[in-house]
Parts: sequence; C-alpha cells; structure tokens
Amino acid sequence: MIAFKNVTLRRGPRKLLENIDLRFQSGQRVGIVGANGTGKSSLLAMMLGELAPDAGDIDIPAGVETATVRQHAPAGAQPAIEFVLDGDIELREVESRLAQAEAEGDGHAMAEGHGRMAEIDGYAARARAARLLHGLGFAPSTFEAPIDDFSGGWRMRLNLAAALMRRCDLLALDEPTNHLDMDAVFWLQAYLASHPATLVVVSHDRDFLDALATHTLHLEHGKAILYTGNYSRFEMMRAEAMAQQQAAYENQQKKLNQIQGFVDRFRAKATKARQAQSKLKQMERMEKVEAAHWDTPFSFEFAAPARLPETLLRVDNADIGYDHTPLVTAIKLRLVPGDRLAILGRNGAGKSTVMKLLAGALAPMAGEVQYDKYLSVGYFAQHQLEVLDDTASAAQHVQRQDPKASEQHIRDFLGGFDFRGDKALEPIGPFSGGEKARLALALVVHSRPNLLLLDEPTNHLDLEMRHALETALAGFTGAVVMIAHDRHLIDATCDQLWRVDDGQLAPFDGDLDDYAKWITRQGAAREGRDVKKTTAPGGSGATARRSSAEQRQKEKPLRNALKKAEDEMGRLTKQIERVEADLSRPSVYESPTESARLSAERGRLRKQLDAAEASWMENAEALDALQSESHAA
Repeated sequence: MIAFKNVTLRRGPRKLLENIDLRFQSGQRVGIVGANGTGKSSLLAMMLGELAPDAGDIDIPAGVETATVRQHAPAGAQPAIEFVLDGDIELREVESRLAQAEAEGDGHAMAEGHGRMAEIDGYAARARAARLLHGLGFAPSTFEAPIDDFSGGWRMRLNLAAALMRRCDLLALDEPTNHLDMDAVFWLQAYLASHPATLVVVSHDRDFLDALATHTLHLEHGKAILYTGNYSRFEMMRAEAMAQQQAAYENQQKKLNQIQGFVDRFRAKATKARQAQSKLKQMERMEKVEAAHWDTPFSFEFAAPARLPETLLRVDNADIGYDHTPLVTAIKLRLVPGDRLAILGRNGAGKSTVMKLLAGALAPMAGEVQYDKYLSVGYFAQHQLEVLDDTASAAQHVQRQDPKASEQHIRDFLGGFDFRGDKALEPIGPFSGGEKARLALALVVHSRPNLLLLDEPTNHLDLEMRHALETALAGFTGAVVMIAHDRHLIDATCDQLWRVDDGQLAPFDGDLDDYAKWITRQGAAREGRDVKKTTAPGGSGATARRSSAEQRQKEKPLRNALKKAEDEMGRLTKQIERVEADLSRPSVYESPTESARLSAERGRLRKQLDAAEASWMENAEALDALQSESHAA
C-alpha cells in the first residue's frame, strides 16, 4: 500500500532518517516507536505529503483516502457535532449537491444524490458522529455547543472525532491518547481495533500499542526496522537481535585479535611476510560488526527523604470545589510511606482537584486536612512546565532550588535526565515539550520529597524515559499518588486504585481490566456533569425503598438491553480481531482471493458491530434520561 524507497530526511546538517526502505501493507496496524527526536512525526508527515524527503521516493497508490488529526485546536461558533460531521468530506459534498439539485428541481440529480447518500450510510452520519463524541467523553448536552465553549484539550478531542468520522483507507495518528483520560483511551482502543483502515500510529503508550499493533516500526540512529507483532513482541525480538549482534561482535573481535597477533609476530620475518600481508588484507575485507548499544540516556533515582513520618497526611470528610460549588465531597484518606495510589476517573470528575488538596494548593470547603510537619511534597503537574524560566538553563533551575549544590553535583544529576554538556547550560526556551517535562520532573526528584504527587507525568515523555521513571519509583521509600493514562506505568508502580465518580473519592475493588469493564457498564464519560443521587426530601424510609424498587423495575429492561449489546459488541470485536490476525499472515498476502474474502468478512462484522453500538447508545441514552428524571423528581 505504501512504500518508502531509499528515503533520507535531513534536519539541518544532521540526517534524521537515512536510506529508509519500508513497505506497509493494506490492513496492517503499525505502531511507530523510538526516542524523542528520532523522526517519528516526520515520517508520518512524509506519508501524508506534508513533508518532502531530501532523497528517495514515497509511493502511495492513487485514490488512497487518508485521514489524520489536525494538530491545531479549532475555534469558532460552529456546533461541535457539525464540526465532527465536516470530517466526512464526501458526506458534505453529497449534501451540497443534493441541496443544489433540490433548489433547481433536478429530479435526476436528486435521485443520484439520495442513492449515493444511502451508499455511504449518510443518513446515519449524525448518529455516527454522536457515538464518536459520546465515546470520547462528550455529554449529549454539549453536542450542539459551539467550539469556543470547550477548553483546549476538549477541542483536540473534537479534532480526533473529526478524523475518525472520515471514511479512509489509511488512518495516521500522532499521539492520539495525549489529550484523553483513561476512560476515553479504553474506548478509542476498542474502536480502532475494529476500524477497517490501515492504521499507522505514533504512540508512547505501550499498553495501547500492545492492544492494537500488528507490526512495530522502530526508529533509531537514522534507521527504521519493521518488526512483526505488537510492542511487547518487538521488545523481545529486538533484545534477541541485539544479543546476537553482541555475540557476533565479540566473536569477530576475538578473530581480529588473533589475526593481528599473527601479523605482529611474523610481519618482520621474511619467510612469513607474505602470509602476514595476506592476513592484513583479510582484516580489511572483513565486514565489521558494530557493538550492540544497550545504554539508555536516562538513569536517576530518588534520594532517601530527610524524614519519613508515620502518617504523611490525613484527610477527614473534606469537600473540595470551586466558586462555592463542591466537586468532590466527604473525602477520607490517610497516606503513609510506601503507599502507591492511582486515581482514576473521567476528565472533569475532580482528579486534579484532589491532587491540589493533597499538595496544599487548595483549601477544603469543609472538613480538614492534617499535614505532618515533616511532610515534603514533590508535585508534578502540567502547569509546572509553564512556570519554568525560559531564559534560564537547566543547571540554573537546579541551583535556584538548592543554592548549596556544587556545579559537579548539578551536572552529574542532570546527566541522568540526558541534559549533558552544553545542554545543561543552554537557556531552556528552545527546548521541546518532552525536554521541559524531563526538567520539571528532575526538579521534583531533586527536592527529596517523601510524598510524590504525579499528575499525568508521562505526557511528552518517550518510552525510555517512562521506563526510567518506573525504575526510579520502585526504589522510592515515600508515598506516591498518581494520575496517568499510561496503564503500564500504573500496573508497574501502583497497588491501590481509587476512583473519582459521582462526586466521591473511593477505593476501586479490582484492576485496570475490571475498571475498563466498569466504564463499559457505566457508559462513556461525560464532560462537566456529576449527577448527585438523592432521595426525595421528606420521604419516609419505606417510601424511599418503594420508590427505589420501582425505579429499578423501570430500568431493568434498559439494563438488560445494554448487557445484551455489550455482549454482542464483545463477541463481534473478538471475531474481527481473529479476522485481522488472519489478514496479517504472510500467506494471505500472496492469495488475493483469500485476502478479498477476509476483507469482506471484516466489513460484514464491522457493520454488525456498528449496529450493536447504535443499540447500546440508544439504550444508554434512554437509561440516562430515565435516571435524570428520577433525580429531578
């Protein structure tokens, strides 16, 4: 489908990618991985025709429809759902032709337009757009809201929804999970798993890649190697290849040393001079094997805290919120050294507000928080990147934090975050988002906290830096509270899950797989909406119980229908995954008949899945409306 032929791309004098030869086949789902700055986004841009290579060719067959996410946040008064519908370019073109035909009274053109509208399933387009918005966390009440009503993160979700709305042969996504909470990541993962297009995605979320990728493209040192399998499979295959390379290198070095020894011994002897010269030529002809490079540029650890109080902080019946309106109420929490908590919940539920309370950045509206006098908080949040001084260097930031630190200590410490040599002394203004995130994290680590509060610490961090953070957290002796959409990091570092939902913070009984199932049962997340369940004021206990029983009876058919739709969606998703696995087999590539049969089967199953999703959404909205009526009463 797509071929890179001897492609080279430069960034100034440096070759970012050199002599790349690649071929992506139709139906593959390719995850692109590599350290920051290795050319992942640039390779994607070349595929999309947004960037021209300095050498070589990129072949994409004529007629291939491509969809991607716009990188600039939209603005304006256009309703959100209309913006998403604009993503379906052909739909808008057919609608325009139909409107013109109707205005001109052209019956033939009208018939053609309605026929094409039926072929592209245009009459269900609004329902499809609504499902996309719903899955990405938008409340139904916001579908008609103007774009300008949404914050930057939600506008980027609109861009993603518009890209998913477009029917395409190739879907190219660059860090699609960056602006999503975990609820939306789970939904997107399931949606893409059954998407019929060839998928090429740049991501640093290894669990996301493990669930989706049939192939993994690794960029390193200007080279690109395509592996068959997901990210975990790639890691294993790469480790095996590097071990083999290192063994070959060591064997070759041993042989070279033996030959050199022979040359050194006999070069001066007339009877052996010719043989020595022959050995030298043999060494020159030998294709040199490079040593395998295993080193990561990141290596740091948390120094032992100065003190570790038995109880770091205690929250007792605290209410938090803004403008006299509680967002999360009756919070009860005690943090002790060794605690590892992850806070889950949709965007807008109050996760970051809870973190501000724990950090002492927000006072409770009711209740109290007791902070130990020896508490030392290391607080990482996205806003801290904004307060970094662009005119100062990384070394100056550390020096300001600890005026007594020596220059050598600062250089050694920053080296562990890959700020080496002049990089540690340069003003950080030109730094990338990933580099600034590393510096902000370095300042947290250097502060020697006994309580770590990490609010989305992995945004902008590549996989190697995420692994280094995971390793450092394993040796941290204080308590950790984390908000993250990186499931691998949560699984590797946290042993308690807490959930913010319906204005309450409470332990979640289960793991992240159980949480994914809970999300499915509850429906997609909704922005800015927390429904507080109450009984009717003044009602007796018996009356309340009768009312509750009646409400459950009314909800039962809808809940049964939801469960049936969920089971059907799960069954169809598994069938589609099996077909996708068959399509990725090399033997299928060589059989056009079998490939066509499997593609048709995938299309049939996808239509059934669409119908099951439509049924689920219809019943979810009906249940939501029924519950809203009950709460209002």
